[in-house]
Amino acid sequence: MYLRQQIFRGLEKESAFLWGARQTGKSTLLKALYPETLYFDLLLSSDYERFLRNPGLIREIMEAQNPGTLAIVDEIQRIPELLNEIHWLMVNRNSRFLLSGSSPRKIFQAGGNFLGGRAIRYELFPLIYREIPDFDLLKALNGGLLPRHYLAKNPLKLLSGYIGSYLRDEIMAEAKIRNISSFSRFLEMAALTNGEMVNYTNIASDCGVSAPTVKEYFQILEDTLIGRFLPSFQKKPKRRVILSPKFFLFDIGIANYLVKRGKIEFGSESFGKAFEHFIYQEIIAHCHYSDLNYPLSFWRTASQIEVDFILGDHEVAVEIKSTELAKPRHLAGLKSFGEEYAVKKQILVTNDQNPRQIDNITILPWRVFLEQLWGGELIT
Repeated sequence: MYLRQQIFRGLEKESAFLWGARQTGKSTLLKALYPETLYFDLLLSSDYERFLRNPGLIREIMEAQNPGTLAIVDEIQRIPELLNEIHWLMVNRNSRFLLSGSSPRKIFQAGGNFLGGRAIRYELFPLIYREIPDFDLLKALNGGLLPRHYLAKNPLKLLSGYIGSYLRDEIMAEAKIRNISSFSRFLEMAALTNGEMVNYTNIASDCGVSAPTVKEYFQILEDTLIGRFLPSFQKKPKRRVILSPKFFLFDIGIANYLVKRGKIEFGSESFGKAFEHFIYQEIIAHCHYSDLNYPLSFWRTASQIEVDFILGDHEVAVEIKSTELAKPRHLAGLKSFGEEYAVKKQILVTNDQNPRQIDNITILPWRVFLEQLWGGELIT
């Protein structure tokens, strides 16, 4: 088993939700961290049916436990009604719960109880560099970082099954989407524009639906944790900046499969986009796992000057280039951003063999960058 970096910092004696897309490893993590804990799995028909028929059953079970007992309820979104009983137990019996699920959307849609702010929210992402011994970058860029997919010798069939049975079937059913062909085409377009700025009108034209429908589709992906928006950095700009957000799918492998990229190799045309997506996944996971929860954005001016990621309140500016030898022209975006804002660190992440320093910009090989990121050296 992988040693995951999500260790529920700050949980102490509180209750919590753990959200994460399917197959990120939520159940495995909870069982590993809390092996002796009372555990209810709503994917099991036996647990699902008895709690669906009688949500009050969980109260009766917990009343027989000692005060302060912790219980895990896996796939809580399947029975939103259980949350009322859980809320009562937290308030009146000091019971504690870890509630995991693949998406809070169903609970939102049902007008469910989110425990009145009494539960901390955590997320689990696909695997990260630091969790994988003998990490293989090309393996990660090709098959993605969902645990089963990364381990597979041939992840294509697993990716096909994930997209077919989950992204298309389950999410469409949950969101009550009737136009199967338009949503399938939308998934492909979302992958084609992965890491790019979102233009609802253009995507709507390609999918044969309205712009509001495309906007709703993106919201469904965000609600189900299949992707998230990256906002633009807009603090007191001197230059005119782009306001539209970017959108990233939650896993590289899913994006690769949807756009039929083929095999990714160092120096190939598709390597650069997948490499940037990989670094994004590392940064967003670090933001959550470290408990720093710093803002993450990108910066782009109307004249097309860009920096890929801004961490915090312009504390760290990060540009990603897949080159094996960074040159002065690769530094243009970082230099422009540094002229406009006081930046603590300006970093160019590349495939260079050694770290280098050019003026105020540090060039870091991607492994060094990730070691510093997860080692707490870049942002506090």
